Amino acid sequence: MSNDILIVDDEKDIRELIGDILKDEGFPIRLAGNSDEAMAQINAEAPALLILDIWLKDSRMDGIDILKLVKRNMPDVPVVIISGHGNIEIAVAAIKQGAYDFIEKPFNIDQLLVVIGRAMEASKLRRENASLRKRETSPADMLGASPAFRKLRDQLDKVTKSNARVMLTGAPGSGKEMAARYIHAHSTRADAPFVTVTCAAIDPDRMEDVLFGRESPDRGIEKGLLEQAHGGIIYFDEVGDLPMGTQPRLLRVLTEQSFTRAGGANKVQVDVRVISSTTRNLPAEIAAGNFRQELFDRLNVVPVAVPALSERREDIVELAQHFIAGFHASQGLPLREIAADAASVLQTMDWPGNIRQLRNVIERILILGEGQGPIDPREVGGPAGSDESEGRVTLAAPMTALPLREARELFEREYLVTQINRFGGNISRTAGFVGMERSALHRKLKSLGVVSGHVVGED
Repeated sequence: MSNDILIVDDEKDIRELIGDILKDEGFPIRLAGNSDEAMAQINAEAPALLILDIWLKDSRMDGIDILKLVKRNMPDVPVVIISGHGNIEIAVAAIKQGAYDFIEKPFNIDQLLVVIGRAMEASKLRRENASLRKRETSPADMLGASPAFRKLRDQLDKVTKSNARVMLTGAPGSGKEMAARYIHAHSTRADAPFVTVTCAAIDPDRMEDVLFGRESPDRGIEKGLLEQAHGGIIYFDEVGDLPMGTQPRLLRVLTEQSFTRAGGANKVQVDVRVISSTTRNLPAEIAAGNFRQELFDRLNVVPVAVPALSERREDIVELAQHFIAGFHASQGLPLREIAADAASVLQTMDWPGNIRQLRNVIERILILGEGQGPIDPREVGGPAGSDESEGRVTLAAPMTALPLREARELFEREYLVTQINRFGGNISRTAGFVGMERSALHRKLKSLGVVSGHVVGED
């Protein structure tokens, strides 16, 4: 949205008079004499304020028609209606259709300036609120200190200032959209839109209308997501689900930075940066004929792998605490601490749903938990094989069939592998936690056939 005022009136003297008054007051302006000129100006760039005459001679649409289109497609643009044939019915109709105010001709200049001043202030507040909402949904902080997370953030920092296309890969729930929003928040496009295309959720038959928009005589111009993302970033979530029929059109957009809307004839120029993500093996999809090689090559300029939560177990407690604080602020849920033994359980659990699953678990604990005290292991849903009776552990059946020496070695090996993975392969921290000297832990790991958290001979 620009910061200027578009004045639409079929009488040249009137629109130029209003324009001169507003220029003297320091407002940038644009002028249009009929509905076609008005819609061309609006579609080129939405104004901060629209001053619109109801009666437009020699035009396909009158002011009310334009008002309806603007309020449907650009609801944040305030519209002030003016008319020399004004009456209370027209004023009421305009206000019902979303007009900010209504002024009759001949108008009082002071009254006109007061209304315009208020409308421009309303427009400014809407833009500021939109900017705040954008910042709220942007990841101000990506949390973590594990080696895997630091590597990810380093990669993201390297691509934020460029316009290179990025493809994010990783398991479901691992934070691919968070990584995309991090790029946006730290890029030169941070104040421009971040638009998400949820490829798996859009009906394939509607995908082209959703992406490219459409034009029709009765509904006018309906902008698609690509046009809405102009100047900013468009994020294709699960791009592997993009229909085969749509892929060539998107490829042309990436090549030409332009397209035509459905039902339209004119080229629409767009300036967008593309980020995509996938959980699929796209080279395998290409081999199977489900994805175009040329499109993959265009999207995969900078590949970035987002690690699973199992690769960054050191970050789990910090993430959990962040979610607790967030749920307390947004939903008023209890602001609870995490007991040390519960933290250990969280770090050693399996997380097939990754960060999304951790967030859901924390929300469930806060909703169903009793009291305000620290979260304990039973609330977390402790490791398989544990018993709620204090001091008891239920042994897995295969272990009970082993002699004591073999059972002890099996337990020690699995226990130490779990702890090493928990601390991201850091032997010093693992030794400190399990209560062994580092050299002694090395000897024990060697005797058990464990190297850096993996059993010798295993992949």
